[in-house]
Amino acid sequence: MLGLEPNTANVYRELLSDPVAGVKDICLRLVLPETTVRACLDQLADLSLVRPSRDEPGAVRAVSPQRGLELMLCRQEEELLRRQQELELNKAAAARAVAEYAALRPGIADSDGTERLVGLDSIQAKLEVLAAEVSRECLSVMPGGAQSQASLDASRPLDEQALLRGISMLTLYQDSARNDPATYAYAQWMTREGGMVRTCPVLPPRVLLFDRETAVVPIDPANTRLGALCTREPGIVASLAALFDQTWSTAVPLGADRPQESATGLTPAERELLKLLADGMTDDMAGRRLGVSMRTVRRQMAALMERLDASSRFEAGLKAAQRGWL
Repeated sequence: MLGLEPNTANVYRELLSDPVAGVKDICLRLVLPETTVRACLDQLADLSLVRPSRDEPGAVRAVSPQRGLELMLCRQEEELLRRQQELELNKAAAARAVAEYAALRPGIADSDGTERLVGLDSIQAKLEVLAAEVSRECLSVMPGGAQSQASLDASRPLDEQALLRGISMLTLYQDSARNDPATYAYAQWMTREGGMVRTCPVLPPRVLLFDRETAVVPIDPANTRLGALCTREPGIVASLAALFDQTWSTAVPLGADRPQESATGLTPAERELLKLLADGMTDDMAGRRLGVSMRTVRRQMAALMERLDASSRFEAGLKAAQRGWL
């Protein structure tokens, strides 16, 4: 209870049992060197468990455990009070630092509270703040199929902390993310930890929604490294949340296979590919929308042409329309 080391506790017991015992007596009884006994006495003095004897100058006497414990508890209370005062001072200093930081960066936030986050470091710093503040749910749209390892590494500690706090986390990936081992492993980890992950052939641009009150979207969806916008504008956030809900309702859970359409035998990814190419998109553009490589687009298109018994894409388009695939 007093938190004493074994030798110190034994020395204290000797002084309690024999108040007139000297250093040499204690050394003999405990079979300890004099330096050890004197070090124990110094510790007992620091803890106010021994005091100088008024009867014998140079000697010490033991303070009763009851009184010693009261003194130790008083010191602990004083230490806690001091730390509490330091904590309050640190909080005030942090608030001043935040205010000074905001004053040094005028124009970053608009009048409606929208912030322009320039660069990956700025985005990461803001996401750390939002992840700590979120209280109910976090909604994420992650287009592009395979996610970069750097992005996954930056997201993991934030996602882990939120999941441990019981935050509801819903994440949308593209179907093509299932083919990337790193992204798929990350999605599986999120599912095991209590998050919900679904996939869809085509997704809207990247967005993060915190408690349906704050949204973070890229300045340029084609190049997320340029920066992002963080907004609390209710109209914008509500629209993005509605778009998320609509996409989520048509997406497939990570552990389920996406079924083919019984009437055509097409998968949703194949149907989306036909639509994109029929709209005049190049293989490269279609691949970016689907989150797959140009080689994958060409392989899937070759398989569709074979099923349609078409010798050209133009012929494939006509036959697909005749069959009601478009």
